[in-house]
Amino acid sequence: MPDATLERELRELEESHLRSDRSSPGFISGLLADEFVEFGSSGRIFDREAVIASMSDQAGFRFRIDTFVARALSPGVALTTYRLSAWSDSESQARITLRSSVWVHRDGRWLLVFQQGTLAGGGGA
Repeated sequence: MPDATLERELRELEESHLRSDRSSPGFISGLLADEFVEFGSSGRIFDREAVIASMSDQAGFRFRIDTFVARALSPGVALTTYRLSAWSDSESQARITLRSSVWVHRDGRWLLVFQQGTLAGGGGA
């Protein structure tokens, strides 16, 4: 798969994971691999079942993705990285996180196996 195609497909999946229609347990369970793990920006660790259970409790939000990159790590494995700005009322009050996700291609579709969110700092290294 050419890199541009990979990047487009995985960006669409990342965005679908963030949209408010993700509150459907069926939708999110079809996106997450059985072994999915998330290291949240809160410092908590979530497994697949915890993420699916929490989806219906989350309020909708608006978001913007910047600096999105998809890299093939090996055949059928890819890493995405991006900067996520998310807000409910005003974009000026957005919470900004740096995100990374590992995707695997199984049975003709991409599945999310790992995701990490890290709060973006105010500057410096």
